Parts: sequence; structure tokens; C-alpha cells
Amino acid sequence: MPRSGASTLSFPAFYGFTRRLILVNLAAYFVLLVSLTVAHKTAMSWAMALGFTPSLFLHGGLWQPITYSFVHFGILNTALELLSLWCMAGILEGMHSSNWVAWLYSVSVVGTAAAATAIYGVADGIKLPLAEGRIFGCGGGIFGLLIAIGVLHGDMEFILFPLPISIKARYLAAIYALISFAKLFYDGQRMYAFAELGGALAGLVFIRLAPRRGFSFLFSEQWFALRNRYYRYKRRRAARKFEVYMKSQGRTVRFDGQGHKLDEDSDDKKRWN
Repeated sequence: MPRSGASTLSFPAFYGFTRRLILVNLAAYFVLLVSLTVAHKTAMSWAMALGFTPSLFLHGGLWQPITYSFVHFGILNTALELLSLWCMAGILEGMHSSNWVAWLYSVSVVGTAAAATAIYGVADGIKLPLAEGRIFGCGGGIFGLLIAIGVLHGDMEFILFPLPISIKARYLAAIYALISFAKLFYDGQRMYAFAELGGALAGLVFIRLAPRRGFSFLFSEQWFALRNRYYRYKRRRAARKFEVYMKSQGRTVRFDGQGHKLDEDSDDKKRWN
């Protein structure tokens, strides 16, 4: 658990994007749980199709880089993932905008899938034996959030529950990265470990390159800028037409480059010549 100053075991506020994300994942978990009880084979086939498998993704499963993060198996694993997600996303949402956290998490989730696809494609291209496994859950997204906390708020301390010791966020992120790197040397976990590191790298790239308010804010700003440029063009065009018209009437009117009318410098001169 994070702490600042005095030790605390409380979780961050449960609101905004963090609350929506947790509730959607909880709903997906219980829907899958009930479906496995009612129709096990059908539910399992759907779960396999929604999970991320590089070979299936390359053959048309374009939805998998998003849907795999909502597929959870096992109550303990799901509880740990969602509690970690609540903690990490809640901390960041308290310091940044909900939109920024949503983009960070989404980029990390997609980056996890991209890394798994990359190592699968390289291994297949050079004929390197690699155990292809399906990826489920939001581990990669959580890793991206942890990296963001470690880089942006590295002095924040986490209590390693149930141990009564604390560790700074930057060291915790480094330990997780080293654990994932060590997993690369184990055949059965190589793809998943590389995918996790890909999620962390995607989160790092996002916080370095993306605007603080997220891409939605950036796109809206670009849209308004484009709209304003169009309106300025129309104003300049109307000004030029008006200049031509007034010249044909034997009068002179001047406008600046933005289409604003220029007044005469001296009050003694008439407005119209």
C-alpha cells in the first residue's frame, strides 16, 4: 500500500476511471464464472477466443489485444490483480486526470499484446522453439501503471503487506522488472514475461511522450485549432473581397493578415478616401 509521511493501510479513493475499470473487470469475472458453471465448454471456448494468442491475432483475432485484459481465472489471482489495479490506478488518478490514466492503462495493455506478438513473430521467423501461451488478465496494464508511479513519483513508499516494511516506488518497479527479466530464461514463462516487459515499456514511452491530459485532450485541441484556422481563412477571404469591392467604388479599405480592419493613423484623415 502506498504511504506518504505517516504509515497507512488505506486504499486510494474509489472513483472515476478506477472505479469504472474495477467494476467492468468484476462484472466480466462473474459473467465468466457463471457461464463456466452453466455451460463449461461453450464458456471456455469464448474465454479462449477473447484471451490473447499471437497466432490467432495474426489470423484475424483483432479484438484480442483489448479483450484479453477482461478475462480472469481464479478468485485469488483475480482479487490480487484488481486490488493492485485499484491501488495503482487510484494513486495516479489522484495526481493526474482520469483521461490521462485511462490512456496510460490502455497503452500498457496494448503494448503487452504487441510485445507478445513481436517475440512470437521473431521466434517463428528464426525457427526458435517458443512455447506459445494465451495471455489473460490485466497484469501488463498494472505493470505499466507501476512503472509510471516509479518514474513520476519514485519517492512514494509502499508497505509490503503483510510485512511491516516499506519500499520506495522506484525500487519496487525495478524489482518487478528484474523478476520479469529473470522469467525470460524459463521456457514456459518466456512469452508472458516478455509481454509484461512490453507493457512496462509502453507505459514508460507514454509518460515520456504523451500530453499530461491524454490524447483525447490533444485531439480536441487540434480539432479546435483546425476549426479556428478555417474561420481565420474565411475572414481573410471576406476581407479581400471587401477590399476589391470598395476599390471598385473608388474607396480604399485596408485589412491586416488576420482579416481585421486597419484604422487610419491620424484622426484628421477621413475614414474613407
